[in-house]
Amino acid sequence: MSIRIRLLLSYLAMLIIPLILIGISFLVIVVTAIGDLKTVFTLDTGDGNPLAAIMGEEASVASDIRTRIAGDPESLRDPALMKAYDDRLQKINMGLIVRLGDRVEYISPELKETKVASNLPPFGAEVRWRDGRDLGGGSWMLDRQYSVVFQDGSKGSFFMLLNMDFLGWLAERISKPFLLSLLIILVVVNGILTFFVSRSIIRPLRSLRRAAEAIKEGNLSHPVRPESRDEIGELAAAFEAMRLKLKDSVDLQLQYEDNRSSLISNISHDLKSPVAAIRGYVEGIMDGVTHTPEMLDSYIKTIHRKTVQMDRLIDELFLYSKLDLKRLPFHFEEVALDDFLSDCAEELQLDAEKQGVKLSYEPPALAEPAVVVADREKLKRVFVNIVENAVKYADKADAAIWIGFVEEDGYYNIGIRDNGKGISAESLPHIFERFYRADAARNVDTGGSGLGLAIAQQIVEEHGGRMAAASELGTGTLITIALKKWTGREHAE
Repeated sequence: MSIRIRLLLSYLAMLIIPLILIGISFLVIVVTAIGDLKTVFTLDTGDGNPLAAIMGEEASVASDIRTRIAGDPESLRDPALMKAYDDRLQKINMGLIVRLGDRVEYISPELKETKVASNLPPFGAEVRWRDGRDLGGGSWMLDRQYSVVFQDGSKGSFFMLLNMDFLGWLAERISKPFLLSLLIILVVVNGILTFFVSRSIIRPLRSLRRAAEAIKEGNLSHPVRPESRDEIGELAAAFEAMRLKLKDSVDLQLQYEDNRSSLISNISHDLKSPVAAIRGYVEGIMDGVTHTPEMLDSYIKTIHRKTVQMDRLIDELFLYSKLDLKRLPFHFEEVALDDFLSDCAEELQLDAEKQGVKLSYEPPALAEPAVVVADREKLKRVFVNIVENAVKYADKADAAIWIGFVEEDGYYNIGIRDNGKGISAESLPHIFERFYRADAARNVDTGGSGLGLAIAQQIVEEHGGRMAAASELGTGTLITIALKKWTGREHAE
C-alpha cells in the first residue's frame, strides 16, 4: 500500500472512528443521564425505563381527565380529585391549574409565584406545548389543556404544565462527560493512528539510514530488505540493487587487483626463465666458453629459441589483455564449417607430423551445408592453440589427434580428441584459467605460457559459443567447442 493511500485512509479513520466513538459515548451518557432522572422525578419507576414511566404517568392523568369529561364531568369539581391529580403530576415534575369560569379553582404551589394563571389560553383553545415565556411562567411550559362543560352549563379548563428546569440539569449532566469523552477520544484515536502510521514510515527509514551508514563505512555485505510495498519499500529495493552493484563492482575490482598481482607474478616467472637462460648463454659466449664453431652455433640457436619463446609469450599476453578488456576487434562473416575445419586440419597437419603426431579430420555426413558466423582468423587461433597443446602432451608412439563435429540442438559441437597422457581430475576444472599448467614445474619449453586455452575460451565466448573438456589419465583428452548454427535469420536482423 502506497504512503499516499495510507495517509488518506489514516485521515478518513481520524474522522470516522472518532465520530463513531463519540456517537456511542453520547448514547451511553444520555442513557446514564436518563437513568438518573429519578433524582429529579420522584415517580417510582422500579427497574424499568424511567422516561417511559414518566410519559406513562402523564398520559394516565390525561386519560383519566378525558374519561371523566366524557362520562362524569361533575366529578372534576372535587377539590380532592384536583389535589390527587396534582400530587401525581408533581412526581413527574409537572403542575396543575384548574379554572372554573373565570376563577382559578386550583393551582399547584410551585405555580403560585408565577403569572401563568393569568395568561392561560381561553376556554376551548385546546393548546399543546406552549412556551412558558408566553405565559409569564419562565421555565414552565403548557403541556395539555382540557375543556369541560358541567351540567349547569358552566365551563371549566384543566391545564397540565411541565417544569423545564430538568432540561438544564440534564444538559449539564450530559455536556461535561460528553466534552471529556470527546477530548479523550480525539487524543487517543489520533495518537494511536499517528503512532502506527508514523512508525510504518519511520521504521523503514531508520533501516535505510543504517544501511546507508553501513555502505558509507564500506560494509556492503549487509542486505537492505524492503519492509513494505510502498514508496519506501521501492526505495529500499533501489538501495539493495545499488548495494549489490556496488558489491559486484568492489568484488570485481578486488578480483582485478588479484588478477593483476597474479599476472605480474606469472609474467615475471615466465619471463625470468628465458631471460636468465639468454643471459647465461650470452655471458658464456663473452667468457669464451664457446671454443668451437659448433658450440657457438648451439649457443646462438638456444638464444634464438628463448627469444622466440619470449616473443610468443609477450604476443599471447598482449592478445589475452585485449580480449580481457574487450578491445580486440572481431570481423564476423558466414563461414562454411566443413571447409574451414578441413583447411585448418591440412595446415596444422604438417607441424603435428613433425612432432610425430598424426592429425586427421573426419567430416560428417551432412544433409545441408554447416554454416556459422565467425571471425576466421580468431577461430583459427583457437584450433592452433588446442592442437599445439595436444601435440605437447603426446606421449605415445602412435600419437594422434582427431577433429570432427556434429549438429545438436541448434549448435555445431566441434570435437578435438587426442590419445595423449590425459589430464588429472584435479587439474581438469582449471585448464581454461590463465597461466594454469597441469605441469607444476611450469617448464616453458614443455608447458607453454599457460594462456593458450584461456585465449581459446575467450575467443569462443566472443562468438557466443562455449568450450568444455573431458579427459582420462592414460587415455586422452576431448575438447569440445559449441558454435551456434547459422540459419539466415541473424542476417535479416
